[in-house]
Amino acid sequence: MGMPTSPSNAPRRTFRLGGTLTVPRLGFGAMQLPGHWGGPAGDRANAVAVARLAVELGAQHIDTAAFYFTGANRANDILRAALHPYPADVSIATKVGPMRLPNGRMHGEAGPAQLRTEVERNLTELGLDALDLVYLRVLTPAPLGDRFAVLAELREEGLIRHLGVSSVTAEQLAEARSIAPVAAVQNRFGVLDQDDAAMVDECARAGIAYMPYFALGGGHNPLDDRDLLDVAERNAATPFQVAIAWGLARSPSIVQIPGTASLDHLRQNMEAARITLDQHDMALLTRP
Repeated sequence: MGMPTSPSNAPRRTFRLGGTLTVPRLGFGAMQLPGHWGGPAGDRANAVAVARLAVELGAQHIDTAAFYFTGANRANDILRAALHPYPADVSIATKVGPMRLPNGRMHGEAGPAQLRTEVERNLTELGLDALDLVYLRVLTPAPLGDRFAVLAELREEGLIRHLGVSSVTAEQLAEARSIAPVAAVQNRFGVLDQDDAAMVDECARAGIAYMPYFALGGGHNPLDDRDLLDVAERNAATPFQVAIAWGLARSPSIVQIPGTASLDHLRQNMEAARITLDQHDMALLTRP
């Protein structure tokens, strides 16, 4: 279990990804920039403004994917319009694996022969010569070695700097690490969904970044827990801010990447880095 924090041992603000790339522990997820998944496209000008403000506020690590799109709005296109040429201190992570048709329907996952094309698609859309971090996002607990090996080859060619895996089991992480260094894991984890705690702790021991998705609830897990609401009230914060702060305190390996298409919500999310939860708060929120 992670060590509760106090003002004397507040979480560090950066993480050394792969031992070479310094990223802020509070980054930004681009999934919501195009509009709500499966819903209408959002306002593109607003999305561009959100992406720019995220970087201005210190969220220089951005998580995206070519399959993040709603209608004609694509997250990668928005990021390129907002930030290209990218500042030297901005790092970009993307994911490959899930396949999505233009109409938005998901249709399985890419095989080894398709992964190079998917990486090149992200490079083209983002306007980059190399990607800082590419995750292999898996949809089943099946072996991933043949697919991860393709990304390892692209890393050797210089198209990818660091490799990650997403939605993986402990066995899949071990398999990937036997092929090439894994710099980051992206699984579901948050204050109200702590089932992946063992993986979080394993990443901390191994020096691997753990970048949770749905850390602010998401899906069918709203942030309406009584303990969470009480901690938020004591800290004069929103439950979303406490969820971000809890993750940062829960493990030194966690890099939070909350997403939003709202300028106001973005500002609130970034303020969470200033919140230091005490030992009582952490004990109340951290599940055994």
